[in-house]
This record gives sequence, C-alpha cells and structure tokens, in this order.
Amino acid sequence: MITIDTLSAIADAVQEEIRKIPDSDSKGDEISIGADGTPTAMIDKIAENAVLMYLERNSIPLNVLSEEIGFVDRDGEETLVLDPIDGSNNAIAGIPYYTVSLGVGKGSLNGMRLGYLRNLVTGDSYYAEKGKGAFKNGKPIRIRKPDFNSLFLLNYIGKYAHPDAFAMSKKVSSSRWLGCSSLELVLVAEGEADAFCMYSENYVHCERIVDIAAAVLILREAGGEVFDLEGNVLDMPFDLEHRSNVMAVGKKEVFDFLIRGKDPINDHRYGIYTNTSISNAVGYTQQVIDALKGHEYIVDQEIADIMGIPGQPLKDMDVDIVIVVGGDGTLLRALQKTDAMVIGINGGSVGFLAEIDRDHIKDGIDRLLRGDYTIESRFKLASWYNGEYLKDSVNEALIHTSSVAKIRHYKIYVDDELACEMRSDGVIISTPTGSTCYAMSLGAPYMDPHVDALMVVPMAAYKSTSRAFVVPANCKITVESVLDKDCVIVLDGQEEIPMRGRSKVDFVLSKNKARFIRFDMDFFSRVREKLVNAL
Repeated sequence: MITIDTLSAIADAVQEEIRKIPDSDSKGDEISIGADGTPTAMIDKIAENAVLMYLERNSIPLNVLSEEIGFVDRDGEETLVLDPIDGSNNAIAGIPYYTVSLGVGKGSLNGMRLGYLRNLVTGDSYYAEKGKGAFKNGKPIRIRKPDFNSLFLLNYIGKYAHPDAFAMSKKVSSSRWLGCSSLELVLVAEGEADAFCMYSENYVHCERIVDIAAAVLILREAGGEVFDLEGNVLDMPFDLEHRSNVMAVGKKEVFDFLIRGKDPINDHRYGIYTNTSISNAVGYTQQVIDALKGHEYIVDQEIADIMGIPGQPLKDMDVDIVIVVGGDGTLLRALQKTDAMVIGINGGSVGFLAEIDRDHIKDGIDRLLRGDYTIESRFKLASWYNGEYLKDSVNEALIHTSSVAKIRHYKIYVDDELACEMRSDGVIISTPTGSTCYAMSLGAPYMDPHVDALMVVPMAAYKSTSRAFVVPANCKITVESVLDKDCVIVLDGQEEIPMRGRSKVDFVLSKNKARFIRFDMDFFSRVREKLVNAL
C-alpha cells in the first residue's frame, strides 16, 4: 500500500535530481510546452521525470496527474496528483521557497488520502493521512485561533489579482504573497497564518488541483478548511482544466469576515435549540428570545411548533452560534446536527458541558452578545463501520452486547497492531470530553481537555486485569467483535447502529471540532463544582 514513506522517498528522488542543475539560469530554460498549455521549465521537467522514473523503477501502481505531462493511466486504483515544482518562479529567481507537492487519492480533491510537501531548499516536510492529523517534520501541527485585531493573510496580489483582493489586504493587519500556494496553505495549517486567498480575475490563473491537492488535505487534517469564494467547501476533479479561486482558513469566521464582511462578534446569527421534554422548556426558550431582541435568530422547529412561532430544523440552520437549552445530552445531540459554536443553558441536572445557569439566562446571553467569552475547541471522534462513515462523537463511541447479561469477546487494535483482548459487556472509546462522563463512571480517570489522547475503557470486564488505557489521539483504534454474536455501536448516547458478530469498527480523529463558548470557569473548577461536590 502507498504510504507517507513512499511519498517521502519520491521527494528524496526529486531533491537529488534538481541538485544536479548547475545554476538558476539553467533551472528556467524553457524546454517544452506542458499539458496545461504553458511553457515547461527545465526544473519542472527534471522534477517530473524523477517522479515518473521512481514509480517505474519501484513498480508503484499509481496513475499520475501532473502539471507538465497531464494524466497518465498506469492501471492504478489511486492517482498521484503531482506538482513537480510549485513555486517555479521562486526557484528560477533563487528564492528558497518552492516545493514538490504529492497527493494520493481517488476521484476528486475530497477523495485525497495522502498529502506530502517538501520544501526543496530547507528540506522541511509537511504531510497528512486522512483521519490521522497533520505533521511537520514528525511533529503534529494545528491551525490557530484567529485574533481579528491582528489577522495575517497570505494573499495573491499579482498581475491578475481581482481588485477585491487588494481591498481584502486592507482589512487585516498584515498580508504577504509568497508565490508558492502549497507552502502558503500549510502556513495556515501550522498556525503561522490565518488565511490564504487566491482571488484572480483571470480564470487561467486560478488554482488547479495539482497546485493544492496535497496542501488541502494537510490543512484539513490540521483543523482548517478550503472554500471557493461562494462559501462552498472546495472540491475539484482530477483534471488540468478545472480551476477555482479559493480561500483557505483555519477558522470559518475568518472567511466570513474577509469574504462576506461579517463582523466576527456583532453580526453573529444565533440558533436556539431546546429539549422540549424538560420542565419549563417554553419559558426558558422565551427568555432566550427576549434576551436576543435586536439580533438575528432562528428557533428549532420542534420547540417553535409548540410555541406557535416560525422555526427551522437545527441541521438546516446557517448560524454562527447555537444556544442549547437542556442537559448535556441535548448539547451532544445538537453537536451531531451543527458545526456552529455552541453554548449550553443547563435545563437538566448536572449540566457539566453547559455554561449558563437557568436562573441567569438574561445575564448569560448579555455576556454572549458582548463577545465576553473564549472559544474552547474539543476534538471529535469519527467512526467507520464496514467502510461506511457513521457520525462524529464528542464524548465517546462504544460497542456493547445487544443482549442483556451477555458478555462478548473483543480484540482491540491500535494502528492495526493488537493491543489487547478482553471479555466484557462492551468497550468505550472516550475523548477527553467524554472522560468525565460514562468512562469515569466505570472507574477510568478523567482527562484535561487539552490532552490530545483517546482512552479505551472496558465495560464490566470479566478479568480484573482488563484495564483502561490511553493512546495518542491520532491513532486508529479498531475494535473487533470476535464471536459470531451481534453487538450495538452507540455514538454519544444518541444513536445506535447494529453491529454483526465477527466484524470490526474503526475509530479515528475527526477533522471536525466541537466548539464550546466558555466564560470564566476552568476545567478543574468545573470538575470540583459539578462532579466532585455535586449531590
């Protein structure tokens, strides 16, 4: 199977060949016309030939889509999307800012599985495998939280730049154009910049999939996203004809600010999602509506029908912040239906995840409207069964017996290596967020939410030696049900999926995040108040 190590070896071959070019003038010699209709410089052709020769010499079964040669069908199941030299003009000018860009996937940009970039001067390597996070030189990288008073934008302002691109640069404190899209994208991925924009008024000079395929996957695995300028998540087919203007951001709020002109605080749109089964659900919801007077809001359809007012299902809302009225279960249910920021009003009992007490709704909403809060990101867990994506979980995913008082035999794998076997009622895969929930009730420790780890917790294990254990969050955890007896997969206590015996479920880090709006209370104060000292 093609791995990151394969792509690293290909980059080694490219780096070795271009070192043999005697000088910068020779790098820029035009030797042919590429498949994209533009002149091919010597450095581009030498780099491309190095890739093709490596594939042939090592019998690597990949099709190739490259800037210079176009598409080459090599009977592969996957395609190598290649830009032999991204930043050719930098290379020719002697500016140490150009890469070889290698992406592997199927069908389109959204089908990329592997991404690898090598700065061919510094040797820095950026890479990602779908579902396993993003890395620079072996260390994880993440996007950063934007400070709208000091945004840093990487912005194309060359000959063909749209006039609005220049206006965009005036909205931020600092902007640059570095002439290498792939590296500019990964600067966003590693938290050194807030956004990268290509806004050309000439279609021919917009981005192609070969320019950005690897970098887009790396950015997405680091927690960011790439959009077209209409706000759609970017997807592109495997060809050289399709081009697009793009905006790559760490946080969607930056896109909304730069492209849509939305004030990151005062222009927020609010959603209201209420658990209609709690006591005084209508009264709490009305208090929220009253506190939001003068601001744009949408009420979830179920509570809206009860109140006789217009509403819309949460999953269809285009909002920035969802105010959730209910308990922790209601918050988790909301997070399965929206990617917006959430803040909870505790209408339940413990309300560990909630931020506003039911007796102080107006004060809490007033503070929210002032922007007097921080945003706490928690990672989600993605679940895959029989090759099918199920849903993300904020707290935990668990597998347990489908029959009362019947134990099952499980094998647990970490990155495909057998970690342990156990006989138990079930197995919990818990995030740090979920460590204060079901996992803790089974005797497992709770984790600070800043710890990037997952916890595997047995449920009522047959042997006392079967213990909870912790693995890095970017690991793949596989749970195999050994016996020919059915189980159930449960995601955040909200959804149950039947699981056949003798089958496996994979759990990996999701590219999506849960974003909680927080006021003052730190994690350990919350633990003391709502768990340790709670009645």
